[in-house]
Amino acid sequence: MFSKNIALVLLLVATLGMYAQQDGIAYTIGEKYNDRHKYSNLLSIADDGNGGTVIVRSYYSGIVLRPKGYLVEHYNQNMELLSEYNYKLKNSNFVEAYVRNGQVYLLFLEYNYDTTSYEYIVHLSPFTEFNFTKEVILDIPSEPVVQPLDRNYYNRNFSSGFTTSVLFNDNKSAFAITTHFKKRKKNQHIIHVFDASLRKLMEHDFSDEVEEKNYAFENIVFSEDLRNVYLVGKAYFKKKRFNATERKFQYELVRISKDGRSTQSFYTPGKFPEALKPIFKDTELLCIGFYADRKDNRYNGIAYFKLNPNSLDIEAQKFNAFSSQFMMDKFGREDDKTIKDLVFKSMDITNDGHILFNAEEYFTSTSTQANSSGGRLLVTRYHYNDIVSVKLSPDGDMVWARNINKTEVTQGDGAYTSYSAYTKSGNTYFFISTASENPQQIGADRIMFKQGLGRNRNIFLIKLDEQGHMNYDKVIDDTEARLPLMVSMPLVDPKDDELLFYAKRGTKKQLVQVSL
Repeated sequence: MFSKNIALVLLLVATLGMYAQQDGIAYTIGEKYNDRHKYSNLLSIADDGNGGTVIVRSYYSGIVLRPKGYLVEHYNQNMELLSEYNYKLKNSNFVEAYVRNGQVYLLFLEYNYDTTSYEYIVHLSPFTEFNFTKEVILDIPSEPVVQPLDRNYYNRNFSSGFTTSVLFNDNKSAFAITTHFKKRKKNQHIIHVFDASLRKLMEHDFSDEVEEKNYAFENIVFSEDLRNVYLVGKAYFKKKRFNATERKFQYELVRISKDGRSTQSFYTPGKFPEALKPIFKDTELLCIGFYADRKDNRYNGIAYFKLNPNSLDIEAQKFNAFSSQFMMDKFGREDDKTIKDLVFKSMDITNDGHILFNAEEYFTSTSTQANSSGGRLLVTRYHYNDIVSVKLSPDGDMVWARNINKTEVTQGDGAYTSYSAYTKSGNTYFFISTASENPQQIGADRIMFKQGLGRNRNIFLIKLDEQGHMNYDKVIDDTEARLPLMVSMPLVDPKDDELLFYAKRGTKKQLVQVSL
């Protein structure tokens, strides 16, 4: 009888999930479910408004994997699967997915040969009773071009006749669509702004600016009332003569409202801003990014700008150089290394006004390899390397900068690689998934997380405290969570200090909740 009771307890644990606590970290592993779609990508994970979760994935099949449709899963607050829906849709040019107001939104860019125009189309459905409908929110007359949608904001092509891009704010409450059409003497650049419910907030003709410059917008932020939209990006000059020490573009911030626009350029001799990200700190408008001392893609420190939200006048600017200690933590004793390929991941404002932000070394590489038929196949690999974490004072001075060494590379879904960060009480927590049992010790206060070769993955938690001191611990063992977590795309609940991760491998899936 005793052994039967033990067996029953073990069965209940396996069925309902497990709960553990280690160094203030608690986690719950949800039930494991079957999934018939082996190959898929996570597009969106969102709160359903009642404590549950909505997952949106694209899935692929065939000898040569091709997109076949979209899966929507609805879980309750206990991570139990309530429903799943297969929205079969082939040959679609997907742009973005989000969940809002009880509905799933799928945004596509399609060409309509009957009207000879590009159309932004939204497929939407309630996730409690699936019934997808389509709504055209924008159409732009144009001849078809090879690649109209600029997914890479950092290397834009303006010579194709028509280009367009889409930028959402961080919480997906609003977005902007930029459309640039050029044919013979016609050169038109329009910015269209929508809220998440697809209500058009404003439309602004930007064409007078593109007579002199082409714009590749990279980041966006909205005022709280959505009446002002701020876009940051590169402005490429067309006819200006450049010195050898100058770049052919400069970063600019553009504010658009129903009343017009204002523009601010970021130009300081000998300082070259990179990857500027706008953010509101209460009523203050800040732009924070990196800078270089010369025009190449290496970084020398952190750039900070404080601007007037209406006029965009620069009220303060600071350039904080990376310290010798930071360079030592990153590279050891080698002096010829350079910092490059940094991409912003997240930014938080603490209760006392300090600014915490994180970036990652990200780049792609290509190579050719033999396929099964004896031909050659071009393979793209995505590299997610070191984490850079920085703390600035309320006035923009650097308090500290830290580097976390890691190397990750993938050819598939990037959601399994990279990391997620969460800030609580001035501390920053990083979640990393790796098959390694422990990081490699490479010197005093220097560790290296490598990808590892194992099938299962451990979850490590790295903590940077208010002074920038680092410690780490393995918080979920690969024997407990048998499916790898999509660690870079969690659903974050700041109210309860919880992160919800989607875990999947092959034909199995489950949710894992982590509480700080």
